[in-house]
Amino acid sequence: MLMLLAAAALAASPYQQPPDDIAQVLDATFPPSFRVSGDDRWMLQLERPALPPISELSEPRVEVAGLSLNPRTNGPAREYAYVGMVLRKLAPMRTAGPRRIKLPEAARVRNVTWSMDDRRFAFTNTVADGIELWVVDVEDAKPRRLLGARLNAAYGAPCDWLPGDAGLICKVVPESRGALPEADAVPGGPLIEENLGTKRPGRTWTRLLQSPHDEALFEHMLTSELVHVGLDGSIEPILGPALIDEATPSPDGEHVLVSTLHRPFSYQVPASRFPVSTRVIDLDGGHPVDIEDLPLADAVPITYGSVREGRRGVGWRADAPATLWMVEALDGGDAGREAEHRDQVTLLEAPFHGEPKLLTKTSLRFGGIQWGDDDTAVLEEWWYDSRRVRTMLLAPGDPTRPEKVLFDRSWQDQYSDPGDFVMAPGPHGWNVLMRGAAGELMMRGKGVSPTGVRPFLRKLDPVSGELTTVFESREPFMERVVHVLADGRFMTRRESATEPPNYWLHAARGRPARLTDVRDWAPAFADIEKEVITYERDDGLQLSATVHFPPGHDPAKDGPLPMVFWAYPSEFKSRADAAQVAQTALTFDRPYGSSHMFLLLAGYAIVDDPTIPIVGEGDAEPNDTYVEQLVSGAEAAVDAVVSRGWADPSRLVIGGHSYGAFTTANLLAHTDLFAAGIARSGAYNRTLTPFSFQGEQRSFWEAQETYMEMSPFTHAADVNEPLLLIHGMKDSNSGTYPLQSERYYAALKGLGATVRWVQLPNEDHGYRARESVGHVLWEMLRWCETYAGAPEQQ
Repeated sequence: MLMLLAAAALAASPYQQPPDDIAQVLDATFPPSFRVSGDDRWMLQLERPALPPISELSEPRVEVAGLSLNPRTNGPAREYAYVGMVLRKLAPMRTAGPRRIKLPEAARVRNVTWSMDDRRFAFTNTVADGIELWVVDVEDAKPRRLLGARLNAAYGAPCDWLPGDAGLICKVVPESRGALPEADAVPGGPLIEENLGTKRPGRTWTRLLQSPHDEALFEHMLTSELVHVGLDGSIEPILGPALIDEATPSPDGEHVLVSTLHRPFSYQVPASRFPVSTRVIDLDGGHPVDIEDLPLADAVPITYGSVREGRRGVGWRADAPATLWMVEALDGGDAGREAEHRDQVTLLEAPFHGEPKLLTKTSLRFGGIQWGDDDTAVLEEWWYDSRRVRTMLLAPGDPTRPEKVLFDRSWQDQYSDPGDFVMAPGPHGWNVLMRGAAGELMMRGKGVSPTGVRPFLRKLDPVSGELTTVFESREPFMERVVHVLADGRFMTRRESATEPPNYWLHAARGRPARLTDVRDWAPAFADIEKEVITYERDDGLQLSATVHFPPGHDPAKDGPLPMVFWAYPSEFKSRADAAQVAQTALTFDRPYGSSHMFLLLAGYAIVDDPTIPIVGEGDAEPNDTYVEQLVSGAEAAVDAVVSRGWADPSRLVIGGHSYGAFTTANLLAHTDLFAAGIARSGAYNRTLTPFSFQGEQRSFWEAQETYMEMSPFTHAADVNEPLLLIHGMKDSNSGTYPLQSERYYAALKGLGATVRWVQLPNEDHGYRARESVGHVLWEMLRWCETYAGAPEQQ
């Protein structure tokens, strides 16, 4: 009876909070984000919110077809909204002339978008009973409400700009919509599903439809009307009530590409795989042209790289007035099938009659296309099994011109990563490939190399393939190019280990000008030291990690500390790629939310992201030797810090989130390296994810031994160290639903292990509420102190 009372009291435990120094950082104002206008004249500063209260996460939810929606607002249930905006010129601080936008009281700002001509920007404001549309003219910086609480943001962005002064098109809640459907108190009969001999494998999605009532809720929440909203607030109908997925105006503003979901729905896959019809209509809703009607995609093979059949991707060419591009599979969508060509891309010009023209066929899976002009487009294709990614140069105006291979590499080879193409507004205001003065393509990248991490800006000659460096970050800074102006100047985000990130404007000559003045929002971390180390596992593979030391600790003089390892392994097809070092000590590190880095303030050292590659070269599957490679990588990391005299080997803690939690449980089962473990939002029984998980694309029935050997649940009896399990009770991540922690806790408890299971009400895969975040940090700190000792206990 006493044990039952103790358990009941524990279950009713209120939220706990971490020490004051951690709480102060949690409650600090996080630096703003910035948006630059397409004409390079303005910067919009967006002020971030504090961690929301648990009451906000406890608002009503409708969870259907993979979505989590707020029935009061007709928007997402866990929205991330800005709370303030400042408009400033894109100029040095002394001349920027910042103007604070006077927002409605208690504003919750989302969907911030610049107009095509950059003379104004729009945003949505979430209020108690819906979502409003507002617009700001940059000349007077005064917000105007164009539409009351009628927007439907349940599925995607609710509005898109039209060119010039034409306004926006928006999805709105039908005025005739009734109340939220109620479930019948008495069921009308059993729920029945059947499969008649067709293979329909599926991942372990969550929040799926489960009943006719769910179907009614889904239709109620997603049904929208499409309207044209003028800048004077006028409203003109375009399309009547439908389950509108997307509605995108053509670059010239004359047409709208509309996709709508329709029945039959499925109880096995999310809304993204429901049947969808795509058509083009005029701005007034007339002259509809059907483009595609995709059936329910509930039989897509699980082999990675498989896709649904039909024209799965349809969009507007950004460089043309009104031309559609379309991509469809040529291999039946089955990546496991041999095929000369995987996909084809076609073009269809207005008025959208006749047969589409072939642009290209891909030998790998289509990954995306970026438009420049009739002579230039860049297409990317990829293949999972080989980790291969290839970048091709096309001439959309002349499909007969031979394609040119710009890059052909492994996407896991960071040393060869050429970066991303820089985009800039084209003739219709849509982003197209930016060109240099001599026609070069502009590229910016992270700049990982054997000698360090040095972000860059480069010019690519599309004819010769030669790359010319325009800018490269130099120590002691980590300086990343974030925006390139039409006149050749460019903006960077500069930080260092001691300098907070700020934005700078670079010109061809002279010193860069500082644009922002972000100060250290968490000075308690100012005295933290960190070092990137390299070491080898027992088969000679080079590994790396970043080691952080608590404030005031000198690793050369002060002796070993209790140390927390926070891990997340990755699968590789190449030892050379797995051995690359992508970490740097030049970043300004400040934790946010439930970060494990807060343990530094309690005196613990942190080994952050020690690389634990799971390698399978050639025909070998990485996960067939998962446990051996996991243990070898962990042993190497522990030996690296212990041999340096930094860590007390008897006071080590292993922790991780999601796949890192899976890692934690496995290391406790298969080693005695650690005194305790912390596993957050993990999956522990792979038989509950039988149709692939993480980097494993085989089914359970194709690789039973691997699934069983990798599952911590299988080895629960071997866990003899204390384990803290934490899980959000509304976890929607595929495979990590809360049942995973529930059953693993039951197994450990039944086997007599020392284990604690913390369930966080209304939290998803990541934790957001201030009360939840504080409690998680309190639990983690308490666990470390209890089983690895407080740092001062030397």
